Amino acid sequence: MNSGDSHKVVMFSRALFSSLAASVWHGVGWGTARKERAMMKNARNGGYTLVELLVSIAIGAGALTMAAPNVSDLMNSVRVQAGAQALSNSLALARSEAVKRNGRVVMCKSPQGLSCERSGGWEQGWIIFHDMNNNARPDEGEDILHREAGMASALSMHGNTPVSHYVSYTPYGRTRQVSGAFQAGTFTICGNAGRGVKGRQVVINSVGRARVDQASASLCA
Repeated sequence: MNSGDSHKVVMFSRALFSSLAASVWHGVGWGTARKERAMMKNARNGGYTLVELLVSIAIGAGALTMAAPNVSDLMNSVRVQAGAQALSNSLALARSEAVKRNGRVVMCKSPQGLSCERSGGWEQGWIIFHDMNNNARPDEGEDILHREAGMASALSMHGNTPVSHYVSYTPYGRTRQVSGAFQAGTFTICGNAGRGVKGRQVVINSVGRARVDQASASLCA
């Protein structure tokens, strides 16, 4: 035993003797003194037993299992909100560009970012372009002003009949179909991964402005 170990033994002996002496002095007895020795030993060990570790792991795993559905719903809600906001921002951009350019500006579904697509939903992506000949299709010489990539596969974004294929803004910032007919409508954005989670709706009013509303969970059932 080296000098360092001898010093530790001496210090521990003194501490133990003092504890025992105090116990006897206060009439506690040798039983309590043994408890104090055990407490001192546990304090010096400062670790966890295997049983305690396994119990902690089991409790943590159970908590994560219970939290998993809530985390999934939260992520689904975030995706829905992000999709609705992207759609609303693009409509605002198309409207402002129409006023700035004093000409028609159209937003249409476009998975490849080059031409308009009539089938499928808006989650596949869209483009905004300067529609100089008012046919709701990007032709040669017409500038594509913005491309929005497809949304997450867990999203669905559908417009009702007036806005199912495209939205066209006039130089006055109002929405009109290529025929000149009044155009207003509603987009419904839902998450495919979380049933019962409320969706969002982007509503275009009579003057072409878009707003985001909360949709009932039944619309996304």
